[in-house]
Amino acid sequence: MKDISTKEDVKLMVDSFYELVQSDDLLSPIFTHIAHVNWDLHVEKMYKFWGTMLLGEMSYKGSAYTVHEKMPINTAHFDRWLSLFDKSIDAHFAGVNTEDAKKTAKTIGMTFQAKMGLYPK
Repeated sequence: MKDISTKEDVKLMVDSFYELVQSDDLLSPIFTHIAHVNWDLHVEKMYKFWGTMLLGEMSYKGSAYTVHEKMPINTAHFDRWLSLFDKSIDAHFAGVNTEDAKKTAKTIGMTFQAKMGLYPK
């Protein structure tokens, strides 16, 4: 398997992940019924986010946390999110950027949970 190194790779990474999310019994309702996600807009934003994080594109603008801070989510949601992320990325890629993506996702999840008070102080 190849590493994540192009915009097309980022697109595959994002698309395969959100395909799993949309069929997941725990996460899909959050995205569909609570956040009312417009999937076309959301994945475009995620292409920019991960392109910035992994390829240095600097195309993402915004704050990822502010969108999530008021969601009715808990550690189970974060654990599932990370599990699906790792599963989808491992199915397609291997290499330095792939490992960076997984580390970044884990760090984001931990940071969001800490800010939301989901970790003991």
